[in-house]
Amino acid sequence: MEDFLNIPLLLGIFALLIAQLLKVPFYYFATKKWNWSMFKTTGSMPSSHSAAVMAVATSVGLETGFNSPTFAVAGMLAGVVMYDATGIRFQAGKHASALNELRQDLTIFFTEIKRWPVLDEAEKREDLKTLLGHKRSEVLAGAVTGAVLAFIVYALI
Repeated sequence: MEDFLNIPLLLGIFALLIAQLLKVPFYYFATKKWNWSMFKTTGSMPSSHSAAVMAVATSVGLETGFNSPTFAVAGMLAGVVMYDATGIRFQAGKHASALNELRQDLTIFFTEIKRWPVLDEAEKREDLKTLLGHKRSEVLAGAVTGAVLAFIVYALI
């Protein structure tokens, strides 16, 4: 059974769950409102993707050495995921916000001129999700969360 115990994988999953749990109190401190749905959302503080890949990379480094080819792969993956979270996914959220605003403006415009085309149910859509990516501080908080969890677990085992 010990052969099936993959500590880096388990730490990645654990870090992801911890980061998702931390989103609830972070949201409370920012808004003074409890919102338990933050546990299942993307975006926000801290980045759970960053926590997961940093926990995996750190634990791989602790197991195989920080100069090993295996750590190089894990470290590069972590870097790409964190870069993507602050770049592409963050910008996609901004685009979604602009598209939602444009759609709302067009709805008001066409309603006022009473020329709004009749939409069937398939064409009626909810707003696009705007909380997709992260600010750099959210990614950094996630990365620190993952690394700290990995160091704590390896200090205990």
